[in-house]
Amino acid sequence: MFRPDVGLWIFGDAVGAACWQKGYDACRLQVAPADGKIRIDLSIGELTQLTSLAHLGFKKMMPNDRGIEMPRFDDENHALAVAWAVERLEQAVPEPLRPFDHADNRQALIRHWWPLERKRA
Repeated sequence: MFRPDVGLWIFGDAVGAACWQKGYDACRLQVAPADGKIRIDLSIGELTQLTSLAHLGFKKMMPNDRGIEMPRFDDENHALAVAWAVERLEQAVPEPLRPFDHADNRQALIRHWWPLERKRA
């Protein structure tokens, strides 16, 4: 004997599975990093420590810092690009824990090392 409700169950199960798969795929695309990018899960403490180290590394790469021998910035544009990358790290830190003066300090280091007079010369 044919029961129409069994056919509806099978149909409903197939539609539900297709919808779930479509939603799963869409979510995976949203969560997955874009091509050429990576995603890292860090705790607040780890992120805070990383931003402090990034700032220290920035200061050590300035051409006038000779504390340790290491690669230096090639020019002002290189320094500005790295400063922006460090700021992106710092922006991920929640507001109350974010270092408040590091970005200004990096900008000042750049302005003092590459002043307008030196650019004109």
